[in-house]
Formats: sequence, C-alpha cells, structure tokens
Amino acid sequence: MGTVLGSIFSFVIVFGILVFVHEFGHFFVAKLVKIRVEVFSWGYGKRLFGIKRGDTDYRISILPLGGFVKFTGEDAFEKKKDLAPYDFMAKKRWERFLVLFMGSAMNILLAVVLVAFISMMGVTIPEYSGKSPIIGWIEEDSPAERVNLMEGDEILSINNRKTKIWNDVEIAVGTKPNRLITLEVKRGDEILTIQLMTESQKALDLDMGYAGFSPKIFTQIVVVEPGSPAEKGGMKAGDVILAINGETVYFNRFTEIIEKSPIEKLEFLIEREGEQLTLYITPRLEGEVAKIGVGPWKQYEFRKYGFFSAIGRSIKENTKLAFVLFNFIKDLMSGEASTQQVGGPIMIAKFSYAFFRAGFISMLSFIAFVSLQLGIINLFPIPVFDGGQIFVLGLEGLFRRDFSPKLKQMVMMFGFAIFIFLLGFLILNDVARTLPNGWESYLFWKK
Repeated sequence: MGTVLGSIFSFVIVFGILVFVHEFGHFFVAKLVKIRVEVFSWGYGKRLFGIKRGDTDYRISILPLGGFVKFTGEDAFEKKKDLAPYDFMAKKRWERFLVLFMGSAMNILLAVVLVAFISMMGVTIPEYSGKSPIIGWIEEDSPAERVNLMEGDEILSINNRKTKIWNDVEIAVGTKPNRLITLEVKRGDEILTIQLMTESQKALDLDMGYAGFSPKIFTQIVVVEPGSPAEKGGMKAGDVILAINGETVYFNRFTEIIEKSPIEKLEFLIEREGEQLTLYITPRLEGEVAKIGVGPWKQYEFRKYGFFSAIGRSIKENTKLAFVLFNFIKDLMSGEASTQQVGGPIMIAKFSYAFFRAGFISMLSFIAFVSLQLGIINLFPIPVFDGGQIFVLGLEGLFRRDFSPKLKQMVMMFGFAIFIFLLGFLILNDVARTLPNGWESYLFWKK
C-alpha cells in the first residue's frame, strides 16, 4: 500500500511541476501579447477547487493527466471584425504561434536548466561511456558468443547507425530487445557484417535489449564495510581494481574471482588518486562463497562543472537525448523497437517513486528527462497537441487564409481520437506489464 501511495505522491509532484511549467509558458506569452486568459487548470475535467483573480480562474481539476490554459475567443471562427481585441483568434498568426510554442519551449528549457544545475552539483559518469566501442568481454552462451563476436572487435555501426562511443552502442542495443540487429565490426584489418538476435533483460520494469558483450571496464569500490577484510587490508571507497594475483580483472569477473578464491591472501593491484598501490587481503567465508566486504561498481568519474561549461554540457546531453527519442520513434514505427519500452501514466508513476526514493538529484534528473520528452512530443503535428495547432497555423500562413470552422473541427476531432487511442494504448501497456505473462494474459483464446 505504501508503494502505491508513494507512486501517486511522486507522480503528482513530477506531473505537477511539468504541467505547471508547460501551461505557464502559454499563460506568460498570452499575457505578454494581451490575450485574456479565462482558465489556468492543472488537470482536466470537473473543477475541484481554485481561486479567481481578475479574468482568470486558477483551478485544480479532477483528472491529473495534464492541464490546459483557456483563452477568450480561442474557439471563435468568426471574422476578426467580430472579435474583441483581447481574443485569441483576433491576434496575428505569429502571436498565436508564440503562445502555442512557448509551452513546449518551457519544458525543454526546464530540462536544460535542471541538467545544468545537476552538472554544477556534480555528476557520476561511467569511465568507459565516451571511449571507442571495442569489445573487452563476452559472456558465455550469450547472443554475442553465438555469432562468434570476439574480444578486441570494434563495433562501427548498428543497423547502419554509426557507433562512435560505447554510449551509442548501449542505446542501440538497449532499445531493441528480442530484435535482429546488424552490426558492422572491425576485426584487425577486416570489416565484418554480423547479424545478432538480441535477448531481453528487465530493468525498472522495462524490457531492455541484451547482447552479452561489454567494454573493458575496471571495478571501482563504492563502499567498504566496517571491519571487513577489505578495510583491514587498507582498501578504500574510490579505489580502482586493476589486477588480482597478477591477472588483469575487469568488472564482469571481479565478483566471480573473489567468490571462488580459496581463503588465502590475495594480492590486489589498485589505483588510488593517480597512484598504483599493492594491497594484500584475505577473504572471509560467508556460507559457501568468499567475500572481502566491498560494494563494487563499474569504474566511474565524478565531475563538477562551472556555470558556462554546465550549460554547454546540458545543451549537448539534451540534444543527444532528443535524437535518441526521434530514432526510437522511427524504430517503433518500423518495428525495430519494442512497444514494451513505451510507458504511460502508470509507468511514469512507478519511475517517479523509484527516483524519488533515490534522492533529490535523481528526482531532478528524472523530471528533466520527462520534461524534454514532453516538450518534444507535444510539438508533433497531432491535432490535439500544440504541434497540431502550430501545423495548422503554418498551413494557413502558407495559403494566406484561415481554414473554415468545419474543417478545423474535423481536424480536432480526428486528433482527439488519435490522442484517446494513444492514451488507451499506453495505459493498457502499463497494465499488461504488471501481469505475469504480459500481453498474453489478455489473450483469452490462449490454450
């Protein structure tokens, strides 16, 4: 019950911030160009409560799946001489464009501001993510092993998209669970084309693509337990493990080597603040496995950015995420990506709670991510979205005349039907994800 209430509470916080920022963008520009605002609402449907100031009713409505700002005269299709000067439709097209565009612009701006703030506070970056995608380890009986990929292979592209760094590979594979992908690989002086069928792994209730290869990642110690063999041997949080008993050891094998080690002194070659040290640690037996009492993770860097460099990093990261979104939608439409990676309100609520529990900075990161997606998707030319209305405005400007009321109403009805279909699909997808057998639980004809 606590998880449900926590998810609802977290969802209200996240969506409340996103909706307020979006609608405030519309509201602010409307006031700037002297359009009368009748309603500023968080949520849709029946008014629950609120206050009225001047001409505007600031309200909370019953359905918390968005919000809206209602302008005087926005539904009017009469000639401009029949409209009041403060009516929405009485304004010039460029003014109406700014009002419609500013909601999404504010969401995108929020994402940029939050990522810049987080960068100034300090971010943890995987050490390998910006390096060339050269395979350093292949798991036994994995998709990568079955197609004879080898350590040292460099991944040049996946499905004809260049993979310059490991982060590109992680995105390309992760967004394609249970899909056949084509890799262009450099092996020595040869360029090979290899087809690989990915598998699916769960991560935060999402199906993620898995290939079974990874880079050469050293292990970095995050936590050292008090009184543990590691602490007695002089190991500290932040140490990077380079080798054990003279053998180079990467992250994927670190735990396995420790657990299978006999209870005798092990020689650890570590890196600490740029210097290499040798430590001697004797594991202790816990049950049937040997442990040294540490919390290991993939080698990472902690960086703090100055004001201008933080803004630059934020713009770069948000631009990269925007292209990831465009590519994902393209892959979704072509069938290369899985619908199981598409989440609706229920999934957003679950993620909100997970990031809320992870801490303030994690919560801000999630808000920034969702805000960027909301800002971009809302500009898509679907009639019920701001992008649909902007598209119609553009066509009217191109033809130098306003379309007829009947045509506009037909377009809006069509767009609303699409919106309801998408919302219904997202909610069903969320519900199906929580069932033991996914969508198969809905198939009553399944034997």
